[in-house]
Amino acid sequence: METIRISAVSYFNTIPFVYGIKNSRLLKNYELSIDVPSKCALKLIEGKADIGLVPVAALPKINNYQIVGNYCIGAISKVRTVCLYSQVPINEISKIYLDSHSMTSVNLVKVLARDYWKISPVWINTNEESILGLSKLESVVAIGDKTFELENYFKFCFDLAEHWIEFTKLPFVFACWVANKQLDSDFIANFDKSLEFGILNIEDALKDYYLNHPLNVDLDYYLKNNINYIFDEKKKNGMKLFLQNILP
Repeated sequence: METIRISAVSYFNTIPFVYGIKNSRLLKNYELSIDVPSKCALKLIEGKADIGLVPVAALPKINNYQIVGNYCIGAISKVRTVCLYSQVPINEISKIYLDSHSMTSVNLVKVLARDYWKISPVWINTNEESILGLSKLESVVAIGDKTFELENYFKFCFDLAEHWIEFTKLPFVFACWVANKQLDSDFIANFDKSLEFGILNIEDALKDYYLNHPLNVDLDYYLKNNINYIFDEKKKNGMKLFLQNILP
């Protein structure tokens, strides 16, 4: 049986997924890599992974993609880790720096700016990673683990999931599991069950994570309240609407 190459995202919100894949004992013959979201997508596009947790804005770039399973990285309220940080109110923003790690957050803020906030800022790509460097910018979209610290440096924090939900009345999907080819149905079924195992055992997943990553962040609350993992019909409708409206 061939080895299935899995690419998962390297952020806090995937801790349950990674724990389930590694500890459910349901999966065999797989290789797991941990990557930033943009690299997950690139691996699927280039055929360097068979299944990955892909930012939804990258889906059109993957040939013959197949959404796998019943779980995703989604939000039905504030997500906390995908935000526009600014020193000025939205209507005074003149330029926005963009995080290079996720096409989804970049496209989401552009849709909100155009259709909801009705602003036309200058968009500037940045590879800045340090908290100090990011904190010096007027307005910046930031995602992932660094946002827990970054939120202390700006006067305003606009949660992109919260604003999308206010605008559309639909939840938002940041990433979903995608295969770039037909995979064995038994593997897919067990893969989905392994994700479920992780979600049902968040406390154990965090205990395992904290052994090697001591933190002062309340990840239990974050994973159970800010992230919503169930890929239901409302989320699929929200994802469809987003993909219809992303800018070229």
